[in-house]
Amino acid sequence: MSYLINNLDLVGRLFLQHLRLTLVVLFFSLIIGIPLGLGLARVKWLRGPVLSLLGIIYTIPSLSFFVLLIPIFGLGTTPAIIALTAYAQLLLVRNWLVGLTTIEPAILEAARGMGMNGWQRFWQVEFPLALPMLLAGVRLVTLSSIGIGTIAAFINAGGLGVLLFQGVITANYDKILAGAIAVSILSFSANYAIRILERRAELAIYGNSK
Repeated sequence: MSYLINNLDLVGRLFLQHLRLTLVVLFFSLIIGIPLGLGLARVKWLRGPVLSLLGIIYTIPSLSFFVLLIPIFGLGTTPAIIALTAYAQLLLVRNWLVGLTTIEPAILEAARGMGMNGWQRFWQVEFPLALPMLLAGVRLVTLSSIGIGTIAAFINAGGLGVLLFQGVITANYDKILAGAIAVSILSFSANYAIRILERRAELAIYGNSK
């Protein structure tokens, strides 16, 4: 604990690096995952093959994945972002797909009866109803990226994993504890913030009935 108190500047800098890495991964995950999930919701026969592929990617050990990307992208944040974004797809797409495919057909039919085109149905009906599940996927992706992101320090991606690796190498348990506490604070804070957004989305749809 003394290391954390005496090195707040260093821990704070690594904390911000870790947060930035997580936000960048989340951004790219959403850019890829939302259209992909929407496409799978529309084309049923693609769901099995695509989800199977994403599942295979998710089972690749993180350190091995990072190392495989080094010859192509070198050391640093780039291979970390690519690997973490690839891992995120299964969690995000699966939740998003469930949210889209569990909407009552009668609701969509009513939207069609009101004269809504496909784009209007998506933005005014499907997206709001599926949003809680999407946010649940975002929460899982965020927590997963924070956790796996600590290993990215091994390939010089920075972040709080630096403290953990340095602490293990030098047998500095205060440094390990400082890194663990900082990662926990980041995880708990992210989980709490996104859970609030989930709850608000649920209240907007279901009111106080849930």
